[in-house]
Amino acid sequence: MRVIFMGTPEFSVPALDAVAAEYNVVCVYTQPPRPAGRGKKDRPSPVQARAEALGLPVRHPVSLRTPEAQAEFAALKADVAVVVAYGLILPQAVLDAPAKGCLNIHASLLPRWRGAAPIHRAIMAGDAETGICIMRMEAGLDTGPVLLCARTAIGPEETMADLHDRLAAMGARAIVDALARLDGLIPVPQPAEGVTYAAKIDKAEARIDWTRPAAEVDRQIRGLSPFPGAWAEVAGERVKLLRSRVASGAGMPGKVLTGFTVACGAGAVEITEAQREGKRPMPASEVLRGLELPGRLG
Repeated sequence: MRVIFMGTPEFSVPALDAVAAEYNVVCVYTQPPRPAGRGKKDRPSPVQARAEALGLPVRHPVSLRTPEAQAEFAALKADVAVVVAYGLILPQAVLDAPAKGCLNIHASLLPRWRGAAPIHRAIMAGDAETGICIMRMEAGLDTGPVLLCARTAIGPEETMADLHDRLAAMGARAIVDALARLDGLIPVPQPAEGVTYAAKIDKAEARIDWTRPAAEVDRQIRGLSPFPGAWAEVAGERVKLLRSRVASGAGMPGKVLTGFTVACGAGAVEITEAQREGKRPMPASEVLRGLELPGRLG
């Protein structure tokens, strides 16, 4: 089977490894290198770096809407394209080019959490479970029929980073399973009921509002960890809060109760990992050795 792989971030890398181990990946499409680091030098995407290490040909067009880009894609004569967090809209000409279509690895139980940030949103909403869907792509946003799903529970102290890594591994296993059984799988249309959209995370969502209930604050911290990182002002310093749990206690919102336990609008949250400006993430006990908390956090 001739496969085109299309992906960009770390989430896509396990799937690339899994597909390349089993199938003939004729080309890897990814986002162009971006300026990164202190020197702002162009840095290839994680998928490009991995593809080059595997000796696979890589393309990173700025757009797939030009006739030239579409002709180059079609000339690969792929049986199927595997798409996971690629970052570009695929025009109809691209969707139609592979003989067996384009398959997307999506990190939610569709039709819940269509869109850009399904892992963040599932945690922030308090979902009990999430999963991976392998979907045959259409022109709409994550609207295509589903070929197979895999489910997983969301742990009570799980962060976005924890769930991201587990879902990436699940997606890799699911896409290999789907490709192996592709001709026998029956695409199931998504139901009209239960559709939700996972809007891209806005950095304005990251500041903690201690007047909210503890359960919501806890989910905000875990759902935004490590990026962009929920934060609070501590003695004039912006401190990222990376891990937490709901705790017993009550007080004025933002009041520090004991250790790094903070009162919320209802209940309290215990911070278990945080990151000061210019420093690495640390357990709360280490943070408190070098940072005296004021009576109330902003």
